[in-house]
Amino acid sequence: MRVLAIANQKGGVGKTTTAVNLAASLAHLGKKVLLVDLDPQGNATMGAGVDKARLAHSIYSVLIGESTAADAVKVSESGGFDILPANRDLAGAEVELVDADARESRLKDALAHHADDYDFVILDCPPALNLLTLNGLVAADAVMIPMQCEYYALEGLSDLVNTLKRIKQGLNRKIEIEGLLRTMFDPRSTLAQQVSDQLVKHFTSKLYHTVIPRNVRLAEAPSYGRPILAYDKTSKGAQAYLQLAEEMLARHNPVETVQPV
Repeated sequence: MRVLAIANQKGGVGKTTTAVNLAASLAHLGKKVLLVDLDPQGNATMGAGVDKARLAHSIYSVLIGESTAADAVKVSESGGFDILPANRDLAGAEVELVDADARESRLKDALAHHADDYDFVILDCPPALNLLTLNGLVAADAVMIPMQCEYYALEGLSDLVNTLKRIKQGLNRKIEIEGLLRTMFDPRSTLAQQVSDQLVKHFTSKLYHTVIPRNVRLAEAPSYGRPILAYDKTSKGAQAYLQLAEEMLARHNPVETVQPV
């Protein structure tokens, strides 16, 4: 089981879109996937087709010890993966865990019981370095960083890399950067091209070749509770996320041939 956090302290860069669609693409390629929604907004939950208003158990109840992960897991029928869902209750977790023992490793401990159940666990982290994100980074083997090619992107990336260095020193020695993913890319933008060139220059080995384009169908899909593969598999967005999943698998298993299910 490989645990991958999708994280960036900057909001609006496509973290949830990436988490949901990467999970669906890996499932499409025959992998057993669990998506964990760590954002109180519950957007990944809704994007996976699960009603966040009707949850008996959620990641919140798992983190505070009221239920197990097995109790809370739901199936995304449209995505073909399992999900640990979230809703607004999760916002209270930080307050309730402030004095708890091992508060930063609650998620890691919960996932440890499912090491043989999944090939990948994808963590959708909120856009802040809070206790929820910290739980994600402590549980993760690696971090995928979605980022827009815009003016402040490189500065935000530097902040996140420094944060990961501190976590590696004190809380999770195995964590590494899985890769940097260019999202919402508009090739017509001169600035986007310039920032992309900077990323290629400085982060060649960590930069995914796959680029996620700006795509109307990608933006529409969550409102139907569907990953893009289930909404419009022929769209540029769907093909890009499928290519990302294939590229990620090839990095870890260069000789493996992956067949869609």
